[in-house]
Amino acid sequence: MPPQHAPSPGQVPPPGWTPPPPGWAGPPRPAPALGPGGQPLASFGDRLLAALIDAALSTAVAMVLFLPPFLIVIWNMMDDLTRTNPDGTLADPDPTSFLTDFMLPILLLELGLMVVMLGLYWLYHVEYMKRTGQTYGKRVMKLRVVPLDPAATLDRRMAGKRYAVQYVAAMFLPGLSYLDGLWQLWDKPWQQCLHDKFAGTVVVKVSA
Repeated sequence: MPPQHAPSPGQVPPPGWTPPPPGWAGPPRPAPALGPGGQPLASFGDRLLAALIDAALSTAVAMVLFLPPFLIVIWNMMDDLTRTNPDGTLADPDPTSFLTDFMLPILLLELGLMVVMLGLYWLYHVEYMKRTGQTYGKRVMKLRVVPLDPAATLDRRMAGKRYAVQYVAAMFLPGLSYLDGLWQLWDKPWQQCLHDKFAGTVVVKVSA
């Protein structure tokens, strides 16, 4: 029978109470869940923070690439809206000009942003990550992507499957990104997200 809690000062000990043995630190804590290779599995909070760090980097790159052309489109639109007649009055906006000078360039920019970001995500989350199993965010949080089979090595095929679910499919299926990320909370025994299951990988905690 484990030792009971000590009575507070001035309280009469309950019948049968015995003091804990010297050095007793309380009931044992549950051991952390381990991956197939014996490493601790990454927690939901650590994976979320790593994803936020990677998302911040991606957003910064997108801003650098697309802010200048977007500002140029806005500048051209404002120039069209403030165009004046010879007598100094504002000219009526040309609907055709609005479509060709503003709406079409914006749509093309959005399409270009999607294509370029998917390409950058491939380089970052496949080509870069497969070398060590870490992105910058995962390295900061001391996480690593490893194959479910401890004897296997993370390769482009596995990383590509993760990318296909986490980014490509999530871009076209509303709500998939949330379901994918939250799946870890109830998945047993490896605490995998959907992209982990599809690729046959797990994310573990490492020392560096």
